[in-house]
Amino acid sequence: MTFRNVRDVPTILRTPVSDNDTMRGLDMAKIVMKTPLVEMDGDEMTRIIWKMIKDNLLLPYIDLKTEYYDLGLRKRDETDDQITIEAAEATKKYGVAVKCATITPNADRVKEYDLKAMYKSPNGTIRAALDGTVFRAPILVKGIEPYVRTWKKPIIMARHAYGDVYKNVEHRVDGPGKAELVFTDQEGAETRKVIHEFKGPGIIQGLHNLDDSIEGFARSCFNYALDQKIDLWFSTKDTISKIYDGEFRSIFEKIYENEYKEKFDAAGLEFFYTLIDDAVARVIRSEGGFLWALKNYDGDVMSDMMATSFGSLAMMTSVLVSPDGIYEFEAAHGTVQRHYYKHLKGETTSTNSVATIFAWTGALRKRGELDGIDELVSFADKLEAATLETIESGKMTGDLALITTLDNVEKLDTEAFILAIRETLEKKLGA
Repeated sequence: MTFRNVRDVPTILRTPVSDNDTMRGLDMAKIVMKTPLVEMDGDEMTRIIWKMIKDNLLLPYIDLKTEYYDLGLRKRDETDDQITIEAAEATKKYGVAVKCATITPNADRVKEYDLKAMYKSPNGTIRAALDGTVFRAPILVKGIEPYVRTWKKPIIMARHAYGDVYKNVEHRVDGPGKAELVFTDQEGAETRKVIHEFKGPGIIQGLHNLDDSIEGFARSCFNYALDQKIDLWFSTKDTISKIYDGEFRSIFEKIYENEYKEKFDAAGLEFFYTLIDDAVARVIRSEGGFLWALKNYDGDVMSDMMATSFGSLAMMTSVLVSPDGIYEFEAAHGTVQRHYYKHLKGETTSTNSVATIFAWTGALRKRGELDGIDELVSFADKLEAATLETIESGKMTGDLALITTLDNVEKLDTEAFILAIRETLEKKLGA
């Protein structure tokens, strides 16, 4: 896709009214972007929401420039998943990306979509290409109280974005035999360890990680905690995984002692390590207000638990930050398969779009910051505020209506909720 050079064009450009602007009934000033975002479309109900958000909340106000990649499952199958790799490379080029939720196929999905292969997680592929750390934080709104009554402040998750099961190698064992872990160094010398003597069928999985990636993860976490002025908790299971998890613990503690201890002490902040099962118990008893760092899969599971505990999976932000300053924003939840099947039948759904909206606002804000477009940053802020104010006014989707402490709430369907946000946004933009 080709984009015109607009670096010398004024940030605000008067443009004619488009079909998307008819609700406003007037000529409007659209915000002009200098550099495109990388836009990664997705699957199922979130793909439907993606278009609604663009049509109603973005295109009427922004001269939106994106380099578009369709990461829907059929397109990934058509390209043998090469399009996912291309999207990751484009993200490296432009520095900011926004991603819709995508399907990671299992055996049922392979059959449903008649796929050529059981492709790996697109998120895993992109995270492996960019490395870095995924930071996830709950979206707090009045009237939606955490299920854990002790939590008073947000708990932010820091998830390592490389390795573990997302870069695994698996093998099905059909009968008796010996499985070994073999490492061959550059000189050809081999180190062997027996994994298991199989007496019958079974399975094998091989995981790996990199010291460089773990070190980058650790520094990202320490820097984020200092920037946000919050304590940092880190947990693994090094009592069982003495080498793999033990390496994570060793690297974190070495970097803390050598590079960050004095900074943490001066800021009055605490860093401590504990086993993940102990960390879970501590988290439940805490008031919140800290950064919890976890390995890749641990972070995947715990962030879903955290999002649900704070109210809804659709109420959590997620951003991947690479060591060299590349940002990829996404919703932390899945494709909302059940609602999509209802949608295909023509039934009304009430699907929460907040996390997907915040993925767009996060990407637009970062693009505005990097390109010096204050209007784009301000628009992102106002769209987020309009989203929260709409909920706090009592207009919300079904998942929130079930748990809100507000009185006289109005449960809206998927599109009506987005249009209610647009109405609030119009008032903020016109103020």
